[in-house]
Amino acid sequence: MDLPLRRTVGQGLSVIWICATCGVETGDSVTPPDVCAICEDERQWVPADGQQWTTLDALRDRGTRIVITEVEHDLWGLRAEPEVGIGQQTMLVRTPEGTLLFDCVGYVDDAAIDFVQGLGPTLAVTASHPHMYGVQTEWAKALGAPVILAGRDREWVRRPDLVEFYDEHREVAPGLTLHRVGGHFAGQTVVEWKHGNQGLGVLLAGDAIFTNPDGKTVSFMRSYPNRLPLSGNVVQRIATQVEGLHFDRLYNNFGAVVPADAKAVIRYSADRHAAWVRGDYDHLT
Repeated sequence: MDLPLRRTVGQGLSVIWICATCGVETGDSVTPPDVCAICEDERQWVPADGQQWTTLDALRDRGTRIVITEVEHDLWGLRAEPEVGIGQQTMLVRTPEGTLLFDCVGYVDDAAIDFVQGLGPTLAVTASHPHMYGVQTEWAKALGAPVILAGRDREWVRRPDLVEFYDEHREVAPGLTLHRVGGHFAGQTVVEWKHGNQGLGVLLAGDAIFTNPDGKTVSFMRSYPNRLPLSGNVVQRIATQVEGLHFDRLYNNFGAVVPADAKAVIRYSADRHAAWVRGDYDHLT
């Protein structure tokens, strides 16, 4: 088991604490907070045996490492093994101007930093929403890059150093833009990568739009672990907003993919969601 609640480190030295459940970093302190505010929210959960914390040193000591997989040309997936927190896959996009890291995992090591630096300058580190913040500030510091986040989620940021906030859209490089779509969180963000997929475009959707196991439909939820739905109106708003972006392929925050015709998949899935919550199919229940 990782470091227990309220345990101090060394001779009163402050450290960055990482929630063992969600993998999100805190500000440095001698002892961890009493609770992880992100996990106490209704969209996440605190384990039945109570809040637990860990550190980068503790994760390194257990043999954690970053595993890198090429997803497609100029796009890589980075995972922590063994899994840390929620277990997301960081998406690393390369453009001629530099790279973008999206949804950083709750761990970082030297080998991964060397790999990312070998692809060129890092333009920014960003996240789809607070559950995916991971140790984004540690990544950003090691790469000499800013953390760029949607201002609507400002209250959830635990380490504001290096953070730049934007309102609705933020272009990171030509053809690579962050868009706030809301839903799961008010600041929920997707990445539009126009030049990916041989110019057909890629949408990195986090779990604003979550690829289902069949790869042919997607879901929209306020809370995935606690099964809280979004309204039909919100789902239709998100679908309509992303229809104006340039993409044909979609990845979620665990590497699952809608390989083609993603806009049509989103529209079908949004209409289906809205119909069910509206009561169109109550006669089938």
